[in-house]
Amino acid sequence: MSRLRLLAPFVLVFLLTGCNRFRNQAAESNGPQRIVCIGEAYNEMIYALGAQSSLVGVDYSSTYPPEITKLPTVGYHRALSAEGILSLHPTLVLTDGNIGPDNVVRQLQALHIPMKTFHAKNNSVAGTEALLREMGAFFHKEKRAEELCAQMDHEMAAAAAATKQYKTRPRVAVIHYGRASNVYLVVGSGGHGDGATAATMVELAGGQMALQQPGMQRMVSPEIIAKSNPQVILMTEYGFDQLGGIAQAKTLPGVAQTDAARHNRIYRVSEHELMYFGPNTGDAIIQLAKLIHQ
Repeated sequence: MSRLRLLAPFVLVFLLTGCNRFRNQAAESNGPQRIVCIGEAYNEMIYALGAQSSLVGVDYSSTYPPEITKLPTVGYHRALSAEGILSLHPTLVLTDGNIGPDNVVRQLQALHIPMKTFHAKNNSVAGTEALLREMGAFFHKEKRAEELCAQMDHEMAAAAAATKQYKTRPRVAVIHYGRASNVYLVVGSGGHGDGATAATMVELAGGQMALQQPGMQRMVSPEIIAKSNPQVILMTEYGFDQLGGIAQAKTLPGVAQTDAARHNRIYRVSEHELMYFGPNTGDAIIQLAKLIHQ
């Protein structure tokens, strides 16, 4: 223990010296922007705008479009690696604000790594279009941003018309895997926190949330989902793939006791189509409606 106490100051000096080296390289760069973007919705929009040439790194959750997976990752957005970010010598870190842990954020701030969060929030169609325009202005892609907003309006109108054909409103449960905490979460209805977008998407697709409590809950008790008895269960792809399929999904607490399990109506859905609004939300609603009403 005494040897560790003696070594601690030297380790701290070494870390700060190394971090200062990264800071100087980032600050002295006069070349093109080197952007590390942390936030799956931000990254999807950057690609939609055609501004991805400045990206040098992304967070682990950013998997759409598929070509983004060729970029280095800096950790899960709530479990970031400061060393991973600094090793890419960024001139800017873009973040949607939902990042952590706090000590990593403080370290980046202390090293004066430029960080930016856009003002608009993609928690609604109007908010998403505002964010596209704000990002378009930042990346000098204003024309493309307007095209994407017009496309979104068109697809949302088409989605509203398409869902009118459905006469029933199936009870739907959404199960999402929380990679920061390594637990499965069941999404509730409404609210403004985690999972609110998924609940809105289900409603827009002509369904109703089986679990009426807002937010997300850990699936620690079989009663959470068994009592709500969904007719359809939607699982985001990471958690579904980790389990290995429908049979394994039925082993989650309470799932086997639901109508969804009895009729094998447990479906894999892409996180980017369900958990946040984006340029293709209208089309995602149409596909989601077909899925939950089949």
